[in-house]
Amino acid sequence: MNVLASEWLKIRSVRSSQILLGVSLCGILLGFGLASMAADMYDRAAPEQRPGARLAELEEVVLMLPQLCMGVLGVLAMTSEYASGLIRTSLTIVPKRWPIMAAKSAVVTAVGLITGFVVIFGSYFVCRATVGDRFSGVYQTPFADKLPLLIAFSLTVPVFALLGLGMGALLRSTAGAIVLLVGLIYAIPMIVGNLPDPWNSRLGSVMIGALPREITGDAITTTVYGSLLSPLAASAVLVGYATLPLLTAVWLLRRRDA
Repeated sequence: MNVLASEWLKIRSVRSSQILLGVSLCGILLGFGLASMAADMYDRAAPEQRPGARLAELEEVVLMLPQLCMGVLGVLAMTSEYASGLIRTSLTIVPKRWPIMAAKSAVVTAVGLITGFVVIFGSYFVCRATVGDRFSGVYQTPFADKLPLLIAFSLTVPVFALLGLGMGALLRSTAGAIVLLVGLIYAIPMIVGNLPDPWNSRLGSVMIGALPREITGDAITTTVYGSLLSPLAASAVLVGYATLPLLTAVWLLRRRDA
């Protein structure tokens, strides 16, 4: 418990954590801005154009912001200690080493989980209220029907936090780990989406962006991702994103110097 309390103190007392949390919460404002723009464009459109107008689910667009911010939070939770040399003190106090990673994982998971649920559900309700019955009632689906997908979206945020923590521990480089995170969100899905069949679908199905809809059985609305995994397989892949880098980091941490 002392190790856990120490890691919680480290996270909440650092200004970068507060900034990243604030930027993540701005996702709700981003959702409102996008919904307002879309509603205004719909209202300005000619009546004959409105039936064919379509709108993406904006909470899925907003999702990238808390994912990236919490991923960076996870990276900094590890690499900042290497940069400052504090990791030597931590490992001296806790020589078994794995409790440090366990405590860091628990803290970033809790922060990422709360942030993900607040931003995704907050942006959903804001967009629902702003868009109303426009765009063929895309936001008129009963909330109970949308709940599983919203939960799945939200759970990807702590996964990114753990992924960032694991990569930070593996690379010990803030810049390197953040570049990998950005690539995972933006660059790699675009590259995979342009691969020839059937590799675009096969690899696209294991991208993090595809997993929430595969877990809930919802249709994939973008051609960038595939939808070949069963809900159970997609859940296992999502867990793998969070745990495999961490387990590898713990294994290396016990075998190399700080």
